Amino acid sequence: MNSIAYAMGAGGTGAAGAQAGNPLTGFLPIILIFVIFYFLLIRPQQKKSKAHNAMLTQLKKGDKVLSAGGIFGEITGIKEDVVTMEIAPKVRVKVSRSSVSAKIQN
Repeated sequence: MNSIAYAMGAGGTGAAGAQAGNPLTGFLPIILIFVIFYFLLIRPQQKKSKAHNAMLTQLKKGDKVLSAGGIFGEITGIKEDVVTMEIAPKVRVKVSRSSVSAKIQN
């Protein structure tokens, strides 16, 4: 009886001792997940944001744009943060510059 209990107690430390030697192996899956998230989610979103900000700074009178609410119009005036769009003849609306989602090609 004593020999069976002794054998069971001695066998449990072999597997745990191998991982306890290198603490990096415990963090490796977390680091790998972060790298995957960076390349699949964070980096493309940053590129899209930079492209949108560049488009917003290049807006000028006469550009045809699409607002975030789905309204098509032509820019008739630009101030610091406000864009005036003509959506129909003699119908003008003011929208936030950041709500312009795309520039429409003629």
